[in-house]
Amino acid sequence: MHVLIRKAIVADPQSGFHGQTVDILVEDGTIRTIAPNLNVKSDTVIEAEGLHVSPGWMDVFADYCEPGYEHKETIATGLRAAAAGGFTQTMLVPNTHPTISNQSMIQYVLRTAKEYGVRLHPMGALSQNIEGKLLAEMMDMQANGAVAFTDGWQPLQNANLMLKALEYVKAFNGTVVAIPYDAALASGGWMHEGNTSTQLGMAGIPTLAETLMLHRDISLLRYTNSKLHVTGVSSAEGVAMLRAAKAEGLKITCSVTPYHLALNDEVMHGYNSIYKVMPPIRTEADRQALIAGLKDGTIDCIASHHRPQEWDAKAREFEYAADGMNVQEMAFAIAWTAMSHEIGINRMMEALCYAPRKIFNIPQPQIAIGNPAEMTIFTIGNKHTITHDNIKSASRNNPFIGKELNGKVLGIIHHYIQLNT
Repeated sequence: MHVLIRKAIVADPQSGFHGQTVDILVEDGTIRTIAPNLNVKSDTVIEAEGLHVSPGWMDVFADYCEPGYEHKETIATGLRAAAAGGFTQTMLVPNTHPTISNQSMIQYVLRTAKEYGVRLHPMGALSQNIEGKLLAEMMDMQANGAVAFTDGWQPLQNANLMLKALEYVKAFNGTVVAIPYDAALASGGWMHEGNTSTQLGMAGIPTLAETLMLHRDISLLRYTNSKLHVTGVSSAEGVAMLRAAKAEGLKITCSVTPYHLALNDEVMHGYNSIYKVMPPIRTEADRQALIAGLKDGTIDCIASHHRPQEWDAKAREFEYAADGMNVQEMAFAIAWTAMSHEIGINRMMEALCYAPRKIFNIPQPQIAIGNPAEMTIFTIGNKHTITHDNIKSASRNNPFIGKELNGKVLGIIHHYIQLNT
């Protein structure tokens, strides 16, 4: 199949065509020609105002719920959502049933995802069955394709086990991934603890639930000299702690969600459980600190924290509603709408393309003649609205559906072309 991309600005600092407006011809999965004006016939022509093309994006934290919770999402619907969001590679959390905590589960996930254009990277569990008691079979999982290790939505509370995990992954240069969340301090809380929670009379989750866990994990990292990726940082204090840890030379990286970049706790005034997430959405000062942290490189990348929920899990009293948003296919538009006046497209591409692969040792694609085509095609100026009918995910727990956003993913090319309609 021939695909011709017309008049696209190349957003790839590693490419000799970076910043240029060119035509790109892709033939049978390979970039055949790049030139200012190509006079060729093609099966598919892609053109749009403000068109950009970059190496394919990578998401480092997403949940596709299979096996065990297929009523929320399946690997098939999750990968379709990833492609619609511009991601050509994505990392899967192990919070399935059974959990991804042994080599057979790693192999199952890889087999199930094999036929799709988005490459799936499973993360193995840190603890057996994500129970926080004994270490899982990390070396076996790593040998069979696990790219990192995490207990996902159930951050490891046992400090001694976290110490052992950080020591263990050093044997194969592995990385531990953790959400900074102290479950005991957060217990009974529904939203960020602050002025808004007081006004609404809702139980709050203090920032201390994040910073205390960060202090623990940074201390353990310093002791072990291992590698840690902190995902879902949500507070100004957390960003400051990570900045100091990096300045110290520790092997620590971090990511932020699109919705923490876009929202503050004022959205909770409607008592809408669609905004209930973990870690919680915090204040405007925290949101601005997250943007500043991404801008200066303290925060390395954007992670969707795609967490689908069925309708019944959200349509209940706030206290009992499930956490999470399924935002993967809108991650770029959400973040770009929130930050385009602060952060240029090159920094966005660093956060979506290069930093994730560097952190987890994934080969970096490059837009160059003769290279395999692994590209994301998008615009940055056009406003658009995604409706319920456009969503590829099996779930709809997304507060941005029906809202006008800036920046639109047109599709990906990776093994095959998938265009958004």
